[in-house]
Amino acid sequence: MEALTPDMITVLVILASAIYLFVSEIVRIDVAAIIIMVAVGLTGLVDATQLFDGFASNAVISIIAVMILGAALDRVGIMRRVAAFLLRVGGRTEGRIISLISGSVATISAFMQNIGAAALFLPVSERLAERTGISISRILMPMGFAAILGGTITLVASGPLILLNDLLAASAQNLGVDIEPLGLFTPTPIGIALTVAGIAMFAVAGKWLLPSLQPSSSAQAPDLAATYGIDQTIHAFSVPEHSPLAGRSVQAIEARRQGIVLLAIERDNALTRAPTAEHCIAAGDVLAVVGPTDHVAHFAQTERLELSSNAAFAALHDDQHAGLAEVLVRPGSDIVGKRVIDLKLRAAFGVTLLGVHRRGTLLTEDLRQIVLEAGDVLVLFSPWERLQTLAREAAFVVLTDYPAEPPRTHKTPWALLAFGVALSLVIFSSMQLSLALMVGAVIALISGVLTADEAYRAVSWKTVFLLAALIPLGQAVEDTGTAAWIAERVIGLTSAFPIWGVQLTIALLTTAFTLTISNVGATVLLVPLAANVAVGVGADPAQFGLIVALAASNAFLLPTHQVNALLMGPGGYGVRDFLKAGTAMTILFTAVLIISVNVFA
Repeated sequence: MEALTPDMITVLVILASAIYLFVSEIVRIDVAAIIIMVAVGLTGLVDATQLFDGFASNAVISIIAVMILGAALDRVGIMRRVAAFLLRVGGRTEGRIISLISGSVATISAFMQNIGAAALFLPVSERLAERTGISISRILMPMGFAAILGGTITLVASGPLILLNDLLAASAQNLGVDIEPLGLFTPTPIGIALTVAGIAMFAVAGKWLLPSLQPSSSAQAPDLAATYGIDQTIHAFSVPEHSPLAGRSVQAIEARRQGIVLLAIERDNALTRAPTAEHCIAAGDVLAVVGPTDHVAHFAQTERLELSSNAAFAALHDDQHAGLAEVLVRPGSDIVGKRVIDLKLRAAFGVTLLGVHRRGTLLTEDLRQIVLEAGDVLVLFSPWERLQTLAREAAFVVLTDYPAEPPRTHKTPWALLAFGVALSLVIFSSMQLSLALMVGAVIALISGVLTADEAYRAVSWKTVFLLAALIPLGQAVEDTGTAAWIAERVIGLTSAFPIWGVQLTIALLTTAFTLTISNVGATVLLVPLAANVAVGVGADPAQFGLIVALAASNAFLLPTHQVNALLMGPGGYGVRDFLKAGTAMTILFTAVLIISVNVFA
């Protein structure tokens, strides 16, 4: 057997240093990756002319493209609609939400690259976290792991499985044996078993395995409803013929029912937001009402209103369309000393006043007659485009951050076209993944779904540098023969093991290589070795090759997998978070893999 060379020893030292930097988190993980890349270059393990090729690699460009495509779908509101649907189906229970979104992303990942599925569901997960109050860190990791697991369900779902038949054919020729090519759904029962086991693990043990973190990359917006003690639940009621409200004005209703505010009125499928004081209620109208729950219940009972579907007021629930806002009365402005009713906030700006915050007290009684003072804070419910109009008035200072532009729903067909073209090219053509996805990104840009600046902001450059900087290390491990040296010795030690012991060794070795080089690199290296071992122990080479290709997805321990790297920033995760949940998933994955391969393959 070949002895260790100086280059191999250097690679092993750098590899150990990389693992130490990742686990200790002395420096940020992307900075650690850059340090490792520079060390690989300075030692001459990879030629300086190739050292930075990772930034133009297929994997990195693919990630950039799917981030842009995901942002495009989110920009037109598609992901919010998906999130709303999942919320209706899954409710607000953490276990059900995690299981539902994990199952959805795993299903999609079975037919497209897992990084693409994860990138598409990232904004969906963020919307669900916002609406349910569940920490985003408790949703993203199970979602990402499910995307990786879904890549084991079909033969076209991941790079290792796509390569498997070609590698087995080459091994058959070299070994002089016949190996039947695997079908599209050969790994399906095994992949389903792995996916179900992974989702079930988080459903049962997620409360112990998952962190409750807030992303460190951005400050969280304050919860104005909690700050001011405002119940912003929107109640929908229809006005029947016999209701006393029919024919009365908004002003008369709100003046009589203190604490009750009418946000919007739907009539004949037309929505009137922030109805003016003079607006009269008619039988058949559907009212969007806010206020203390007991007040609202008494109001509905007294006025003989009927509960109605909230569907007409979907835009009022969407925080990308509307929400609570704080607006300061500018000292010295001409509205100081005026009554609220004189401002005609609804008629002039289309906003609804819910309270006036003054010297630590929220005033909600008889709002129209309140005389404004300098420094008062108006607590409004407003569509964001209306708030932009109010912000241009010199008398007001808008204190709340809000979307500068509503979703570009008129660009939805273009966003769907961009996604559809990219997905079709990935599935039905032999075009390289990065180019196929970038075609979709270009369509999104030239059609105006996203501006160039928005596309740049959509890319997580921390993820890009992390992955691109680690590619030279994987290349050095392979090029110096270190990977082959390790593989030959480990597999050689298993010759006396029972069949399942040899399978377990191959699965664990593949897992280790997947974490340090790439899943494709590990597959290319280990499938021929596994096939050779299978022939030597009288086992099926195709089965052993399948173990390698599936174990190449067992990449949960470190955030070096593309999906894990993508979710690190949005989830606020550290390496220790992946080690905790990833250790449990790695053990479960390996056990289920060995059992299910022997049952189904």
